[in-house]
Amino acid sequence: MSASVADYAPRLEALAHKLGLDYHPVDFELVPTTFMMEVAVYGLPVRMPHWSFGVRYIHQLIRRSMGHSRIFEVMFPGDPCHAYLVSTNTVAENTLVTAHVLGHADFARNNQLFARFEQMAGTHIVEHAAAQAHRIEGAVTEFGQERVEAVLDAALALEPHVDINTELHRSSYPTELKTPEQTTAEDPFRERFKDLPGEKGAPEASKEPHRAPIPPAPEYDLLWFIAHYAPELEDWERDVFLAVREESFYFYPVFACHIMNEGWASYWHARLLREADFLPENLYLDAVKAHSDVVRPFAAEQQTALAVNPYHLGFSMWEHLVEKQGIERARQICREEDDFGFIRNYLDRELAEKLGLFVFEAREDGEVKITGRDIEA
Repeated sequence: MSASVADYAPRLEALAHKLGLDYHPVDFELVPTTFMMEVAVYGLPVRMPHWSFGVRYIHQLIRRSMGHSRIFEVMFPGDPCHAYLVSTNTVAENTLVTAHVLGHADFARNNQLFARFEQMAGTHIVEHAAAQAHRIEGAVTEFGQERVEAVLDAALALEPHVDINTELHRSSYPTELKTPEQTTAEDPFRERFKDLPGEKGAPEASKEPHRAPIPPAPEYDLLWFIAHYAPELEDWERDVFLAVREESFYFYPVFACHIMNEGWASYWHARLLREADFLPENLYLDAVKAHSDVVRPFAAEQQTALAVNPYHLGFSMWEHLVEKQGIERARQICREEDDFGFIRNYLDRELAEKLGLFVFEAREDGEVKITGRDIEA
């Protein structure tokens, strides 16, 4: 980081700890804009090579050149967390971003979804993803670009088809069905009442083991199933499917808590800046201007918006919750919820009316019509 931001960062961290933020250490790094765009598009600093990331990069580059997108930072949870800040940001912007990252780090350490993945996969996802990318690049060298790309195409097409309610490292299916004796022995109730007066005993079942069907029940985790049970895959192909599956598990909390996470980070960067009396006045005012640009509901030239800015909605909801229920209750919600529960349970009528939220209908002729404002409907 630049000398000025480096001077403020330790004091911001000390203030964050004083206010109760609890996070793993954060490694900050200043990077050029091109590197930041690559990291944002790939989702990780080093990731498996695939043409789809190039398509996303071009899309992001066009949006940036048109002034529709600007990336201030990217933060990856772990122990330590890795935070990348754009070197061309002003000192005020990177001061705000530093405070924002501390909010992200606190959320990632304490939210149950992030914590669950961390327990399953460890705290070094950045390094682990780089190792997976290296193995896949080795497969490209050995088996050829076209063949590896075909496997990646198939695996990435199934990327959403994982069962996040299961463990990352699952056991294989049982090879044999349990016999009736095994089932009964495991059920104390059945064992107690297996011989009732006047009842005929159940016909004696065959004691021969039966081969279990594959899958024994409907299977939602297609990446795991293919990696373990596809009959003709080679080991490196199975490794590709499992690598994509692991990344899907990693990204799920990021997507499922997007509004909460960005709102929490925005709440804390605003509060840290507000209470950081060591910041020069001009720097503080510039940082507040950057804050208002981040959390505004829609672009400056628009009078309304047909999409929700997650920073605006999340920030507004956390401020509302802290004001109404206190910071400790907000911390509990931060730990226990994802976006679905957060919106369903804590976006009340008062806040929805204040934010001017509405339901709209877009017709084929291009006309847009507001169909309702009732949050309870």
